[in-house]
Amino acid sequence: MKQKIYRHRLNRGVAGDIVTLIFLSAGAIFTALPLIFAISNAFKPLNELFLFPPQFFVRNPTLQNFTDLFTLMRQSWIPMSRYITNSLFIVIMGMAGNLFFGSLAAYALSKHDFFGRNFVNRMIVLSLMFAPAVVRIPNYLTIAFLGWIDTYWAVIVPAWASTLGLYLLKNFMDAMVPDSLLESARLDGASEFTIYWRIVMPIVKPAWLTLIILSFQQLWSVTGGEFIYTETYKTLPYAFDQIVRGGIARQGVGSAAALIMMSVPIVVFIVNQSQIVETMGTSGIK
Repeated sequence: MKQKIYRHRLNRGVAGDIVTLIFLSAGAIFTALPLIFAISNAFKPLNELFLFPPQFFVRNPTLQNFTDLFTLMRQSWIPMSRYITNSLFIVIMGMAGNLFFGSLAAYALSKHDFFGRNFVNRMIVLSLMFAPAVVRIPNYLTIAFLGWIDTYWAVIVPAWASTLGLYLLKNFMDAMVPDSLLESARLDGASEFTIYWRIVMPIVKPAWLTLIILSFQQLWSVTGGEFIYTETYKTLPYAFDQIVRGGIARQGVGSAAALIMMSVPIVVFIVNQSQIVETMGTSGIK
């Protein structure tokens, strides 16, 4: 006799779905309030920016803040294209190095058994608990010892050593890359780098796309003020910050600059949102 297996299907019903939808919609709206407020401030004239109590939504939207921002950018004694180029160079080099070194280290920690592996894994998890301010002075002393002060490498090389991406990739490889697949590749004569590049990396594509997004968000806002002193090496966030420091009259310009700076990471995140969700669900990040 065949044994029948009955599975109980959970069903909240229409009322439960409506309550869930209302709850999630309320949470989404609450989460989006800071972004909506930033967008509203960017289009407010100065008289609305200084109203008390402050108004959440703009009453008389204007593009004057953006016009003033672009006018001030054209008046800069360093071309604004230079600041943009510096930011893009730091972002691209930082992301590429973080992905390359992080994925290589994750592959070794996930798929190779060697002495001290568990200790290294614990140190990686422990490093995630430290705030950047805690290691700021040791980082500065190390970079000064290496002679990288006032160079791009003072910002780029520390980004390569970020352990968050390493942790994401390692956990994703543990869950998604079977050891039997790698053993089959080794029996076919594939080298370790070939296995890493042509087998492992395509499988963990959602993880390294997530790493690229996180690295971009982190590096895009870097000013380099702690390590970079030459004006021609400064980044776009630094240029915007100097413009905003012009006084109270530039509060509207500051709101426009803030919207421009946050819009780029938001667009990148939205485009790759599905990859981030898949990675977080697989790597154990909660």
